[in-house]
Amino acid sequence: MYWEKKGLIFSPKNNFGWMNSHAQVPTLLLKKNVLRVYFATRPRKDLSLTTFCDLDINDLSKVVYIHNKPILNPGDPGTFDEFGIMPSSVVEKNGLIYLYYSGWSRGITIPYNNYTGLAMSEDGGMTFKKYSLGPIVDRTPFEIYSATSPHVMFEKGKWHMWYTSGTNWHMINNKYEHTYDLKYASSKDGINWKRNYEVAVAQKDRYEAITRPTVIKIGNKYYMWYCYRGSKSFRSGQDSYRIGLSISSDLRKWNRIDSESGIKWSITGWDSRMTAYPAVIKIKNKIIMIYNGNDFGKEGFGYAVLTEKLQVI
Repeated sequence: MYWEKKGLIFSPKNNFGWMNSHAQVPTLLLKKNVLRVYFATRPRKDLSLTTFCDLDINDLSKVVYIHNKPILNPGDPGTFDEFGIMPSSVVEKNGLIYLYYSGWSRGITIPYNNYTGLAMSEDGGMTFKKYSLGPIVDRTPFEIYSATSPHVMFEKGKWHMWYTSGTNWHMINNKYEHTYDLKYASSKDGINWKRNYEVAVAQKDRYEAITRPTVIKIGNKYYMWYCYRGSKSFRSGQDSYRIGLSISSDLRKWNRIDSESGIKWSITGWDSRMTAYPAVIKIKNKIIMIYNGNDFGKEGFGYAVLTEKLQVI
């Protein structure tokens, strides 16, 4: 399997005076003539806000529209999304656009907490309203660290979610670093989720972190791309995020084969030290990946195309 890289598409350049850094965690909604990409950008170092841009569906290197304001406001003091909102998954169902997002709150001993919120749009994804002030996937007695960055799919008459589940915090170089695996949940309505803490993609070791799954059906199998990292030099070193791959026939049991993901760091350029937060979608007869590069998307996002002759393993 091989992804042909097409280059950087969008970079934040102080657009509208507030998109000062990052276009992180690209999240995709296919419209009639455009591919809408929701992303998190930063007006300042300690705050992430979500907005979107539209790409020409016939030439994804062309940005045809950039939204001029955030689509959601941070939560009030003390809420789970007080210090940031990052998109993660979009589902169009029953005339609504469901936007699942990661909320950020600050800690004291640890730097942050992340849980999953939901917002809905009645106008095709231009404006959104939060479903609730609290998260729909929250801390439980058996999942105590985080539950965030999901991919959601409606398939075979049921809602499926694969999400990032915190496994621990480790003291590394005098700083707490978070680790996580991917777990599975199901739902009848996309709002209330049944969680049996079923591991979909397990850590290779206790210092690994796996996040931001994206699932697509190719042929008769399901392919899940995600990114994974270590805990030591992951901000700019050899432990930084890489994109991995798992394959399933039933959406529940996944075979992890990261060596077959088909995409690696470039030798130079915007994705030479990191590839992260993949989002995969089928457009006409092509399978597209939008992803971030160095510094967790500080330089923006780009795309790659899956070569046709190697689409199916």
